[in-house]
Amino acid sequence: MTLEDLKIKIAPFLEDKLAINTENISISQFKGGYSNLTYLIKAEDKEFILRRPPLGKKISKAHDMIREFKVLEALQKAGYKKIPKPILSCEDEAVIGSPFFIMEKVDGLILRNQIPEGINLSSRFFQDLSKNTIDAMLELHQLELKDSGLLNLGKPDGYVERQVSGWSERYLKAKTDEIPAMEFAIEWLKSNCPTSKAVSFLNNDFKYDNIVLRDESNPEIKAILDWEMATVGDPLMDLGTSLAYWAEKEDAEILKMFNLTHPDGNMTRSEVINYYGKKSGLDMSNMLFYYVFGVFKVGVIAQQIYQRHMQGFAPDPRFAGLIHVVKACGKTAKNSIETGKI
Repeated sequence: MTLEDLKIKIAPFLEDKLAINTENISISQFKGGYSNLTYLIKAEDKEFILRRPPLGKKISKAHDMIREFKVLEALQKAGYKKIPKPILSCEDEAVIGSPFFIMEKVDGLILRNQIPEGINLSSRFFQDLSKNTIDAMLELHQLELKDSGLLNLGKPDGYVERQVSGWSERYLKAKTDEIPAMEFAIEWLKSNCPTSKAVSFLNNDFKYDNIVLRDESNPEIKAILDWEMATVGDPLMDLGTSLAYWAEKEDAEILKMFNLTHPDGNMTRSEVINYYGKKSGLDMSNMLFYYVFGVFKVGVIAQQIYQRHMQGFAPDPRFAGLIHVVKACGKTAKNSIETGKI
């Protein structure tokens, strides 16, 4: 679907549901993401964000737009303020060809895989940003679950085992190349699942490029984006995924493409673990498992997108190189298992 097609289809819906004059509506697409499609809609003096699934094969709950909308509504009810305000959702695929939802646009700075041109970010900026990021995660993990409805968005019992089993199955279904290290990680994870009674609401994609900051002089967090994989379960699974994206200077260059955590000033993974542990009071002795799982999961996500690219559903040229991310994740996971280092 072209942007012009989307504009023609969405305009009557916006006029009907939001009473907006769409005579001069404009739509543009954000190009940075690897998963669901995100668009900026400008109409009258208002700006909105539209989220819809990617074209082609759907992958589990990760592309359930109505569920993501309900997550934002429940977070709003629970008092978590670091989210874009949900506005409306639509399950009728006849409107634009898929379910979608609309939320407010939050203005601010989003850090992708490179520091934007013309911006100088100090080590103090990154020091504060890394602390703010973990504090925002801790705040999320301490939310009330029952009255807000957040508890209804997941099944905490057996969560860790289901995640290991589920992501292992996804990898094998999306497999295109023989990568022994990834299958080595599967067997290790299945044999080393920790038992945990901690239950929290999880974002499951908590990294810098999903965070809207105040501006280049102030890394205050205004909003966390992309709640498509959010659920209820062991909070250290959320931390483990964030650590998988938390690249350091010495890491492979290809693993630095998802998160600007390697410039000077950022906490190291070890410092993140210590900081989170002191603030949460949780037992951090099994963090190797959670980190390895996170690295494996990142590899599976890359594998799924790469498979869709090979099948012709995701033509973005960036996706052709994702098989190298899968291989790097497998190597990192296997090395961590064998050395015990995170």
